[in-house]
Formats: sequence, structure tokens, C-alpha cells
Amino acid sequence: MFVLILSFAFVAALLPGVASLLGRRVFYVAALVPTGAFIWGVWAYSQIATTGPLIEQAAWVPQLGLTLGLRFDGFAFLMLSLVAGIGVLVFVYAGSYFHTEPIIGRFAATLLLFAGSMLGLVLSDNLLALFMFWELTSITSYLLISIEDNKAAARTGALQALLMTGMGGLAMLGGFVLLGEAADTYSMAELLARPPSGSVVNVALLLVLIGAFTKSAQVPFHSWLPRAMNAPTPVSSYLHSATMVTAGVYLVARFTPAFAEYSLWRPLVITFGLTTMLLGAYRSLRQHDLKLLLAYGTISQLGLMMLLFGVGTKESIFAGCTLLLAHGIFKAALFMLVGIIDHQTHTRDLRVLGGLHTQWPVVAVTAGIVAASMAGIPPLFGFLAKEEALAALGETGFAWGALVLLGVVVGSSLTVAYSARFVWGAFGPRQVTMIRDQDYVGNEAVGEQAPKPSNMFLAPVFVLAALTVVFGVLPWLVDPMIARAYESLVGKSTDHHLALWHGFGQALALSAVAIGAGCALFWRRKRIEELQESMPRVPSAQRGYDRTVKGLLEVADAVTGFVQHGSLPIYLGVILLTMIVLPGVPLLRDSVMPDLWFADSPMQVVVGFIMVVCACAAAVARRRFAAVILVGAVGYGMAALFVMQGAPDLAITQLLIETLGVAVFVLAFRHLPADFVRPKLRGSQVARIAVAALAGLFIFGFTLFAIGARTEPSISGEYLDKAYSEGGGHNVVNVIVVDFRGFDTMGEIVVLAVAALGVAAIVRAKRAPTTAEAESSATEVEV
Repeated sequence: MFVLILSFAFVAALLPGVASLLGRRVFYVAALVPTGAFIWGVWAYSQIATTGPLIEQAAWVPQLGLTLGLRFDGFAFLMLSLVAGIGVLVFVYAGSYFHTEPIIGRFAATLLLFAGSMLGLVLSDNLLALFMFWELTSITSYLLISIEDNKAAARTGALQALLMTGMGGLAMLGGFVLLGEAADTYSMAELLARPPSGSVVNVALLLVLIGAFTKSAQVPFHSWLPRAMNAPTPVSSYLHSATMVTAGVYLVARFTPAFAEYSLWRPLVITFGLTTMLLGAYRSLRQHDLKLLLAYGTISQLGLMMLLFGVGTKESIFAGCTLLLAHGIFKAALFMLVGIIDHQTHTRDLRVLGGLHTQWPVVAVTAGIVAASMAGIPPLFGFLAKEEALAALGETGFAWGALVLLGVVVGSSLTVAYSARFVWGAFGPRQVTMIRDQDYVGNEAVGEQAPKPSNMFLAPVFVLAALTVVFGVLPWLVDPMIARAYESLVGKSTDHHLALWHGFGQALALSAVAIGAGCALFWRRKRIEELQESMPRVPSAQRGYDRTVKGLLEVADAVTGFVQHGSLPIYLGVILLTMIVLPGVPLLRDSVMPDLWFADSPMQVVVGFIMVVCACAAAVARRRFAAVILVGAVGYGMAALFVMQGAPDLAITQLLIETLGVAVFVLAFRHLPADFVRPKLRGSQVARIAVAALAGLFIFGFTLFAIGARTEPSISGEYLDKAYSEGGGHNVVNVIVVDFRGFDTMGEIVVLAVAALGVAAIVRAKRAPTTAEAESSATEVEV
């Protein structure tokens, strides 16, 4: 499994270079990787029936006891089928969607990296590894949405998706850490087998749910998904239908069997899921852009999936697995259809589309099939999933079960209505009134002149449409996969099976009610639109996001304007005062004064006195160059002290550093006046003097106290012991410089080289002529 995931990254690294040779055919090369992953998944799926889940582990951070664990079970195969299976079709689709765009290689590589990240996410057994892949999907999603970086809308949508999912990811990481510490393990399998208890667990679960809700676009964190529709359609048909947006659903599905009975889990997941389903379906009816219509429809379907897994009964989990697969199939096909329409007609506005059913009759029938599957019309796979959901919710036994069931029926009715609106808007015949949008101005249906798409362009859609028909009519083909996924989540096998006909019952009756109500809503669509327009505007998540970001930027500007107003002395003063106060207070309170001595030799006293005199002279010098020389003299005096203490290597280093410092100062001061400006002594000047004096005293005192704070023996003894045995030299200093501290020596060599270059630049630099010299030279030329 590790090799499988790494293969995505390896091939992705090669694609940009290959794209210059193959052009858009590079997508067909990229499709080979998810094809191989799908074939491996089928083989591994045949093995786990007898051997149990496949597990691979590798040491990640052994010092912390962390291992990178991967686990392949029935639910992982269900997700792998969506990631790899639909991934193959998306790459084939992209080969016809793009032509000669310069972004082809970059786009193919990023899309393949996303597929590998998503595969790692669904196979991860370690919580921290899952978070790593989780964030990789967010980052690659950002790159994919903004792939056409010349479009401001794409950049804005990508940033919003990254900020919202990234915020949720950080919250989820906090929850993972709390859960891992409470359970004393970061293995998801062990955690779910023995879930911890305590109040901290509720906090952890709340953080995990925030991450899941943001990733799967649950209200009120859903606004990033419609904005992400500015991405190319292959991105939407892959990330925003079957893979990335289902990551949160996947996480909730994994955690529900273990944590459903905790006080926060079930109420929160059901409330957010039902609200999301209803709001997403309602907003979908208001959209004129086909892609936005599907985006809000996806939000609605994600809410239903979240609700089913959140309920946590055996029947609802089985229904959730069925809907997860069915949704991935029909929603990917619908997004691909929108991309084809946009590619051929250059618009997605259903107000100007029309006549496509006469130009593309086969495509119109295919669109009707996949949209009917989304609406839950028999005998399609979507109908089976919807009926399983209604049956499961009708048998919860909860006090609020009837209310939830009613909400799902209402949401299903809205789903039927916006599904019919999608098909009729794109393919239905009608007289188009004068509409002006960014791509079209006219009073004729755009579809009447649309060229027919190629068979290769349509092939992925036909495959997905065929699957939704076959799995609906012959559910026994997919029933074992759903049952195995259910078993891996619940830990028990089930005797429940998918079937097209379960007899007359509550679920079938509710399906009929939802279909009938949805058809009635579509029939009265004009009246519904008028009612929607007349209703007062409800708080918008998008407006909330925009205001939040605007508020943060205003606060940031205010804070920046207060603390960074351009005064370098104030910046330096704040830094020095922080350095003095934070370590200085505990130092005065708890430190012990070490034993001190005055000097080791009279020469040290002489050199020290000269250093003090030079430092004081530098502080009062009037000319800049003189101040630089005096400061350099202080540094050279320090080098002399190092020599007296028997540390020639330190002395050389000090000489080099001081030389470099003097050279840099001289280079900088060449463009400044020769003399310092001496302002009158004011309060600000006194404050600067005080801060400088305090900083000097602090550094002096800190150095003294540091001598007495040693708690371990000096490392010098270890150097002496190992100089010959490990370094092979009798000269300890040479062994230290060359072996034990070789990188320090390399740094000193770099300092020496830079200092030499600086001195050479000063020597070779030509002094700028004075005004008098320039005038004299000009006079000579005139003469």
C-alpha cells in the first residue's frame, strides 16, 4: 500500500515534463496510475474475505512511538473504488476537455497528487497520518481550483476553500491529539475498538466534527463549495462529487459505531446533516448556473449522508454506504455533462440553453437517466439508495425519528424538483427570452447551434450512466461490496441485502410522495421562483465569510498600524526590553551569584581598560567613521582576550567577524553624512540611553549568572577523551575544528570569504566627487 500511494507522487513528478511531448494525451498516461490502484484494490478485496483487513506499518517518528499505519478493509475498498474508479474516468474526460492549454502538465500532475492524497486518507489507520493526507487534499484542492490563476474568481474560491477546510483541519488535529492521548494510541482501529471516556472526549469529538463539517460542506461551513465551482469541470466532477467532499462523511462513518452514544455526537451530526440537506436543496432551486445547481445539490446530498451515518443504527449505516456509492456515480456524471455543455456552448446558464435534445438526443437521454438517479426514480441505483435511507429512518425508534424522516422526505421532494430543473434547463425545448450574461447575448437557445461532442468526451458519462442503471436493475452485483463495507464499520455481518423490490411498505410510499411532490414543485416552478424572490433574505454563509475576512483584515491593519509605525528605534527598544524583562525577572529572583575573580594577568586589565575606553568613545563620537573604528577596536580587544586565554581559534573567528562588521558599516555609511546629527537631549533620547544601558548591564549580568548555572559537566572533557579515539588526532583543537565542529568551521570559512569580498569592495570603490570637484571638472572640459 505504501508503494501504491508513492506511485501517484512519482508519476505526478514526471507528468509536467512529459506533457510538452504528449500534449493532452498526458491525461491518458496519468489514468494508468488510478487504473493500477483499482486493479490492486479488486485483488486485495478478494483477499480480505479470508485473511481479514490488510495492514501495513512503517516507523514514522520512532522517538515518539509513532508509526505510519495503513489498513485496507471493506469500507476502504468502497472509498478506493470511488477514488480510483472515478479517477480513471475523470482523467479520460480531461483528455477531451483540454486542448493545448499550457496548464495541462501542471493540472495532470496536481490532479494525480490529489488522487494519491485521497487514497492515503482512506487507507490511513494512524490519526496523525490521516491528518497529513487530509491537509494534502486541501492543498492540492487549492492548487486545482486556482489552476487558471489569471482568473480572480478562481483565486478567490481557492483561497476560501483552503481557509475554511484548513481551519477545520486544525480543529480536527486538536481533537485527534486529545483522543490519542486519552486512548494512549493513535491507531484508529485500536481507538474505535476501545473508545476512551471522560469530559475531554466530548471536546475532542466536537473538534473532530468541526473538521468533518468543513470538509464535507455542512451548514454553516458550506459556502466554499459553490465558490469552488470556478475550477475546471474535471476538478468538480472528481473532487466535488465523489472524493474530497466525502472525506468528512468518511470520517463520521468511521467514528459513529464507536461514539454514536456519546452525548454530543448523534444530536450534532443529525442536526447539521438535516439542516444542510434542506438548505442545499432549497438553494439549488434558485440557481441559474447548472454547475452551481449541482454544487448546492451536492451539499444537500452530503447532508443526507452525514445524517444517515450520524443516526448510527445498523440500517442507517447500510443506507449511508449505499448512498455514498450511488452519489459518487451519478454526481460525477452530472458534473461531466455540465462540463460538456459549457465546453460546446460556452455557457452554463439554463436561461439561455435550449434545443440540446434535438442536437444531442443520446446525451439528453443519458442526462435524464443520471438526473433521475439523483432524484431517486426507479429502477436506478439512486432509487435503491434513497429507499434504503427512508426505510432506515423509519425504523430508528427515536423520539425525534418522525421529525427527521419528515425532513428527509421534504428534502427528497426538493431533490426531485432541482433534478428535473437541471434536465429541462439544459435540454428542454422552449422559447428563450432576451438574456444577457457574460458569454451570451441573444434571443435564441444556445443549444440549437451547439456542435456535437466527441465520443471520447462522452464515454466517461456513458460508463457512469450505465453503472447507475446496472446497479439499480441488478443490485446483487454491488450488494457484497456494500455488505463488506458495512461489516468493516460495524464489526458484524448483516443479513440485509439490496433489492429493487422490497414490497409495498412505508419506504416505497414515502418515495412516491417525494417524487410526486417534487414533480408538483417543478410543474409550478414559476410560482416557486416568485415566492423565493419575495421571501426575505436569510443570513448568508457567504456574506458571513466575507464579513469575517474583512473584519480580520481591518483588525490586522489596525494592529499593524499601532505596533509597526515605521520607527526603527522603537522596534529595537521593544525587542531589547523584551529580552531584558522576560529572562531578567526570574534571573534576579532565583539565580545564585557565582564565584568571581578580577583578572588572570595584568595584560587582561590593560586590554579590558582599552576596550571600555573605546566603547565610551564610540558612544560620544561625532563622526560616523570614527565610531565604526572604535566599535571595531572593542571587537579586536575581545580577540586579544581570547588569545590570552589560549583560544586562538576563537580569536581568529572574532577577528573575522569584527572585520566583516566594520566593512559592512563602512559600506553602509558611505551614503550617509560624515557627522552624526546631535539633537537636544529630550525624553526620547533619555529613554534610548536607559534602554541601551539596561541591555548592556543585562547581557553582562546574564553572562556572569550563566557561569554559575551549569548543572552538567563541561563537554570539554568528552572532547579530550575522544579526540584521538574517534578523531584520530593528538591536537585536540584541530580535531574539534575539523571533526567535532566541522560545520562551524565551514561557517567561519564563509565569513572569511564574505569579509574578504567586503574589504576588496571598499578598496576598489571610487569615492564620489564632491560638488566643488565636479564643478572644477566641468570647467576644465569647457575650456
